[in-house]
Amino acid sequence: MLKPLTKEQTDSILRIAAEEFADKGFSGTAIGSIAGKAGVSVGVIYKYYAGKEDLFNACVAKSLGTMEEVLNTAKTSGGSMLEMADVLITEAQRFAKENPEYIRLYHQITVSGSPAGKTQTAELIESETARLYEGFIKSASEKGAIRRDIDPAAFAFFFDNLMMMLHFSYACDYYKDRFRIYCGDDVLDKDAFIKEQLMKFIGGALNG
Repeated sequence: MLKPLTKEQTDSILRIAAEEFADKGFSGTAIGSIAGKAGVSVGVIYKYYAGKEDLFNACVAKSLGTMEEVLNTAKTSGGSMLEMADVLITEAQRFAKENPEYIRLYHQITVSGSPAGKTQTAELIESETARLYEGFIKSASEKGAIRRDIDPAAFAFFFDNLMMMLHFSYACDYYKDRFRIYCGDDVLDKDAFIKEQLMKFIGGALNG
């Protein structure tokens, strides 16, 4: 009888699976490779996941759960739009550095899709973030805390694009190189500077 996996083992399997899916895409990833790198049998993988698609979805769910914690932190901070942005930038930098495989998986999905289909996956990943950002911006505009001619939905989209590119710039090799070309070879060690400059950019857009 197979021993139940510990949380550490489950986290390891999902992290390795996310790396494989991110690097090879869904079709190019093999359960056997994931099992070998995780130090478990293929049978163990199939005991916990019905198949490759189920494992892929578990990786996406793990990433979404972590990001939901970040969004809840920003949502409950009770601050202004700029204070929320400050929290989100800090957490985006931390999350991308600590969990690059999940960011690269997200990037892979944007390029190649997922077994559930691009539209369904986009709705799953993006909808809560879109509602949160739009709600913050609409509330701030109604209170006169930011310029009133901003369209909340459009600005939420542009703001999320900034957060997405920030994630990619800390986790994906091409975007890391691009980051260095624009901001210097040591940019990945200058989190405070990058946050300061991005906050100025966002503040100008909100209040300009």
